[in-house]
Amino acid sequence: MTVARTRMPRGLFADDALPLYERTAKQLLDDLRASAARTGDRLPSERALATRYAVSRVTLRAALADLESRGIVRPSSTRGWFVAELDQLPEPAVESTAATPQVQGLADFARVNGLTPSSRVLSATVRPATVSEAEALRIAPGADLFELHRLRFLDGLLVVLEHNRLPLAACPALAETDFNTASLYATLRAADPPQTPRVADYSCEARHPTPREMELFEIGDTMPMLVATTLTFNQAGRPIELTVQVYRGDRYRFRASITNPA
Repeated sequence: MTVARTRMPRGLFADDALPLYERTAKQLLDDLRASAARTGDRLPSERALATRYAVSRVTLRAALADLESRGIVRPSSTRGWFVAELDQLPEPAVESTAATPQVQGLADFARVNGLTPSSRVLSATVRPATVSEAEALRIAPGADLFELHRLRFLDGLLVVLEHNRLPLAACPALAETDFNTASLYATLRAADPPQTPRVADYSCEARHPTPREMELFEIGDTMPMLVATTLTFNQAGRPIELTVQVYRGDRYRFRASITNPA
C-alpha cells in the first residue's frame, strides 16, 4: 500500500486547533507580555489562573509545565509560580502562512504533562527494507532499515505497543542506542545532520487484538484495539519514520479539529 502525503488544510494548526493546555499557555504568555512582567514576578495562584482562563487545574498545570520547559516560568515548592530569570520574555514568533506543526513523541508528551515515561524493548534490529517500506520511506529496496518493537508505559502503566521503522542512513546511531531508556525523537534530533520530526500523516482504525497483543496487554479478545499508523517527515520534507502504534481501546482517545478551508 502506498502511503500518500496530503496537504494539510489551511487553518488546521490555528490557535483554536491546538490542545487546550497549549492555548492556555499561549494566553498566559500573551498576558505576561501585555503586563510587562519582569523576572521574579509572582504569578497569581493556580486556582485564580484556572478561573481566569476557564480551564481545569489539570489543564492549567500542563500549561505551566509547557511554559516551564521553555524557560518562561519556574515553580517554587511553597510559593507558587514566578517569571523565570530571563532578561526579557521571548518575543512572539513571526506568523507564517505555512503550517509548521510540532510532532510529539511519547517522551515529549510525558514531559509536558508531568508523567514518567518508560519503555521495554522487545526487539531492535537492522534489516533490508521491503519494497513497500522503501516506497513509503523513499529509500531503495533492500537499504538498511532500523526496526524497533517496544512496549511504552506512562507512570508504570502500559499504554501502547509500538513498531518503528526508520532508514538507518538518516541516523546511524539508532543501531547503537538503548531504547529501553533513550528517546527515539531525541536521538533523531541529535543526529548529524539533525532529523527533526515536523509533519506526520496519521490514520487510525479499530480491530480485534492478535493473540500476541492479548498476551502483552493481558486482555481478552473482546477488548477493541485502536491502531494508529504514522508516516513522519523531517524538516526537509523527507519521510524518516514509519510507525504503527497499538493501544487498548479504553486507554486511547483521538481528537482532531476539522477545518473548512476558506
